[in-house]
Amino acid sequence: MTEGEDDGLTYAESGVDIDASEAATAALIGAVGESAGDYAGLLDIGDRYLALATDGVGTKLLVAEALEDYSTIGIDCIAMNVNDLVAAGVRPVAFVDYLAVDEPDETFAEQVGEGLARGAELADMELVGGETAVMPEVIKGLDLAGTCAGLARKDAVFEGAAEPGDALVGWESSGIHSNGLTLAREATTREHEYTDPCPFEGYETIGDALLEPTRIYTDLLDPMREHDVRAAAHITGGGWGNLERLGDHRYVVDDPFDPQPVFEFVQSEGNVSDEEMHRAFNMGTGFVAAVDPDQAEALATATDGRVVGRVEEGEGVAIRGLDL
Repeated sequence: MTEGEDDGLTYAESGVDIDASEAATAALIGAVGESAGDYAGLLDIGDRYLALATDGVGTKLLVAEALEDYSTIGIDCIAMNVNDLVAAGVRPVAFVDYLAVDEPDETFAEQVGEGLARGAELADMELVGGETAVMPEVIKGLDLAGTCAGLARKDAVFEGAAEPGDALVGWESSGIHSNGLTLAREATTREHEYTDPCPFEGYETIGDALLEPTRIYTDLLDPMREHDVRAAAHITGGGWGNLERLGDHRYVVDDPFDPQPVFEFVQSEGNVSDEEMHRAFNMGTGFVAAVDPDQAEALATATDGRVVGRVEEGEGVAIRGLDL
């Protein structure tokens, strides 16, 4: 991939300013008070933690709407919540969804439901209910979000902090997942429609590539516990900057998974810089764990992962020579 030029597209220019979003989130937390946990809120219920996470599908919904294909967005909704619980070391057990629409439609409601059911199956948890709200003056089209509950013994959750000297083990993403879609949509629709033939293999249309469902990582929980993972990061909103949620250290990533062709297409069409791509997207690696180097290769081998880097003294994230 090459550096973007002066007219290269950025996430902020496409409509999402990560710094402003983080500032708004900090203001909200400041108003309601801190809670235990990072990726998931942890509630002490005796010998275990009850964990809660909530998230939505975001502007990926606009691609589904353009293609009139809502069959996979339920998987994304499940995944974005479940993966946050997994990053905390918590097993998801139940999920409730919230579907808001401007007008009811049986066809897309059925497709959304099928995706939710498939996502729950992949995550090995139960769908226990939900809500459909018809709000024509508030919603244009639809919005889909949900809340996931999980349980974990107190000695099973991850410490949540990496240590200098740790190895970083990573696992491949399935593609763009459900973050950075505002930038991806802006880039790909400069010269194309979502319904245009996909210029790379594996998908019929450009929109199909953007709709590839988010990978669900619950299968990593037991192996990560068995190999004494200290902390984990879901590479989601904010891209590789998520590693800094593991503590104030320097994270050096020199062997990540290769980006799928969809990332190269987005970067080319939007003339997006390498740094901006890694700030907005997972770039092929969707989940990372910090672990003692003596355990790293065994964990990677047991889970089809890869040792992608290391934790050092210092600050910031360096990936393939790029300082983010």
